Amino acid sequence: MHADGQVFIDIFALLSAAVIAVPVFHHLGLGSVLGYLFAGIVLGPSALAIIDNVDDIYHFAEFGVIFLLFLIGIEMKPARLWVMRRWVFGLGMAQIFVTGGLLTLAGLYLDLPLRSALIAGMGLALSSTAFGLQILSEKAELTSVTGRTAFSVLLMQDLAVLPLLVMVSLLGGGAELFDSIGRATVNAILGVALVVIAGRYLLNPFLDRVAASQNSEVFIAAAVLLVLGAGKLMEIAGLSMALGAFLAGLMLAESHYRHQIEADIQPFRGILLGLFFMSVGMSLNVGVLLGNFALIAGLVVLLILIKIGVIWLLCRVSKLSNLVSLRVAFLLSQSGEFGFVLFGLALVSGVLIEPRVQILSLMIILSMILTPLLVKLGDKLSWYLEVNKHPDHPLLNIAENRQNHIILAGFGRVGKRIASIMENAQLSYIALDYNQQMVTEGRLNGFPVFFGDASKLKVLKAAGADRASMLIVALDNREHAENLVTVIRQNYPNLPIHARGRSRSHCETLLSHGANTAVSETLEASLRLAELALTDSGVDQVKTSQLLNDYRHGYYQRLREQMSSEPSETK
Repeated sequence: MHADGQVFIDIFALLSAAVIAVPVFHHLGLGSVLGYLFAGIVLGPSALAIIDNVDDIYHFAEFGVIFLLFLIGIEMKPARLWVMRRWVFGLGMAQIFVTGGLLTLAGLYLDLPLRSALIAGMGLALSSTAFGLQILSEKAELTSVTGRTAFSVLLMQDLAVLPLLVMVSLLGGGAELFDSIGRATVNAILGVALVVIAGRYLLNPFLDRVAASQNSEVFIAAAVLLVLGAGKLMEIAGLSMALGAFLAGLMLAESHYRHQIEADIQPFRGILLGLFFMSVGMSLNVGVLLGNFALIAGLVVLLILIKIGVIWLLCRVSKLSNLVSLRVAFLLSQSGEFGFVLFGLALVSGVLIEPRVQILSLMIILSMILTPLLVKLGDKLSWYLEVNKHPDHPLLNIAENRQNHIILAGFGRVGKRIASIMENAQLSYIALDYNQQMVTEGRLNGFPVFFGDASKLKVLKAAGADRASMLIVALDNREHAENLVTVIRQNYPNLPIHARGRSRSHCETLLSHGANTAVSETLEASLRLAELALTDSGVDQVKTSQLLNDYRHGYYQRLREQMSSEPSETK
């Protein structure tokens, strides 16, 4: 009974901390990952000590990383992965060897024995798949150049799991382990082959049978079984479960079941990945950290600087832009969760001693905790170097030659359509977007779209906001749209603002922040569908247009009346 009661307390504490911390950190612009980490630290043994079975929670939460890799795989077709092979085996392998080599030399300089320095260096050279991909997912950049480059490096690191585990075992001195290298390699190849063959020839027939039962719960169970089964098979073969899940997802990328499976797995991934981040926070040993604070802080700074420098240089050598190179470098500047496994095996094998393992583990945890802040720093630094350090930046040049132009904030699905219409009307405009892939694609298609965060005053000045005729807000993110309207209204009070609203409540918020017009996308979609219903039912075009115009006019009239009736301090 006591154990059951403790489990309930643990679950209640985890859910409560997540529900409180994540929205607060998200509101502060720090992201959900840092919120989960903070919640974990508060609940862990070093703070309130509400939860003490951290190891059990950590091992369970690792399934979040497995589900994450499965969803990445299911969104990536094998053909696309083949195109990325140069980045995976070229940039990814170079990052492991160069970073690991430099960190090994740093370990030798700090008087570590050669084998200890080698294990520490190679373990710290790996980055966190969970942190990197979650941050990219939150920023909708998994398919961008930055996202694909970072994923290539992380995928190569997953492939390096087996060689590094074998290396630790060999350095532990077991002759019989040396004899098993060939067997381990064969097992790994057979495991990958089995997953690929089963995925190509057995998955769809298996899912056909499950789907025929027309039982949604059984289908969800089958989807989870596929992920965990493929992961376990890879683990038996000596590779990581995450790699097995990725391969399983890759095999389902072209299946007609992919969308349903993706929807079924998504909740598991979100909950377990959040739990993983919280378990990392709970693992922070404040006592050991405070007792060796100067040493650990110095080592973490050295680690981050080496990783940022190496990854940036390798990306530049690979002919990636300075902007992408910086963002990838800061995104992958932390050490990863596999380091815990590697150092734990090294401790058991006698390669590392307990005090060193504790310090190395703290270095991993602290570098993870700093990741969201480092990513923000990398974004700001890359933008600063791209714009502020270059007076001949194209955005500045094109803005200098424009008067009474339109600034279009957001070049996503809505922004592109608006831009196309303005192109056809030969209007003068500048489009801004913070997604590099959208900017690159837009410029290749001839649109005057530029990389930049439109909510930043410097970017607005560079875009000639003081000479613009109006601002159109077509951003997907609600908070970013609201922040942009606020910044514009505070600094350019006379500039007309026409904003895209996601719903009626969002339109109300945009108007209260200072937008002149807020257009509800849900309303316009509803009106178009209603128009089709009326015309297909035999209602004549004149009456249809009158009905729709009356409804539209009444909708926005009620919205204006509601805004005018609110207390002035809320506007």
